[in-house]
Amino acid sequence: MFPMELPDGHLGWWSPVERAVIPLDGLRVTRSLRQSTRRYLVSVDEDFEAVIEGCAEADRPNSWITDEFRDAYVELYRLGWAHSIEVWDVEGSLVGGLYGVAIGGLFAGESMFHLARDASKVALVHLVVIMNRGGRLLDVQWQTPHLESLGAVVIGRDEYLRRLPEALSVPGPFARGDG
Repeated sequence: MFPMELPDGHLGWWSPVERAVIPLDGLRVTRSLRQSTRRYLVSVDEDFEAVIEGCAEADRPNSWITDEFRDAYVELYRLGWAHSIEVWDVEGSLVGGLYGVAIGGLFAGESMFHLARDASKVALVHLVVIMNRGGRLLDVQWQTPHLESLGAVVIGRDEYLRRLPEALSVPGPFARGDG
């Protein structure tokens, strides 16, 4: 389940009948996206708060990330559950990124943003590379034309729930070492 703000301002929890996932061997990387991956610098967990701020920009259409929501995810980041992928231009400016929650081999993407061409897609490419080092399930919540063009597929709730225990049972690529 994942949280989303309801029209009345309350927080609701969602478990969609259909769920979008990106198969870790199914990401579509076009030639131009491959070129874009060489145009930017990418980091992991370097500036979580800036990424969530980028995703929460008030002038973004359908922005749903409230201060309360942001504070909760910053705390999840502090505790090691939430993670960000940052995309920087050659001048060192943050131009895109994504964030989500990792539990074992599950990464549940929450939101992404871009200020420069393909920057959010580059973040996703990097996330898939990371997930291929021990991840099992990349949940992107809802199917959109943008995510579909990148290889996202829709699976039913029963199939999602069938895959979830295996994903949760492995340490996953974001697991912290013992020291």
